Amino acid sequence: MNWKGSPMSKSMDERGKALEEEYFRRKEREAIEKLRAKMSTEEQEKAKAASALRCPKCDGTLEGVIFDDVEIDVCNTCGGAWLDAGELEQLSKRESGGWLGRLWGSEKQ
Repeated sequence: MNWKGSPMSKSMDERGKALEEEYFRRKEREAIEKLRAKMSTEEQEKAKAASALRCPKCDGTLEGVIFDDVEIDVCNTCGGAWLDAGELEQLSKRESGGWLGRLWGSEKQ
């Protein structure tokens, strides 16, 4: 019996092609989803790097550290500590008896 020319072999060929096309469509979708996820991650990393504060001394990255309930910026490269506006006053008020308070003038002598 010869199946090649029969209507049944044509429908099997068409079914096989349809399955193959569906397989490759699914693989394309998966690849596109992976690429989109990778691009999104890269964009988030770029945004994070662009928004990161740079150390004025060595160009390292400044990371926020909580010290006495005040967030100060510390360089991850040189270890320098940088204060934003008002942070020195907040620290000096908490340490009125120490050298920082005396230096800043929060304690009158």
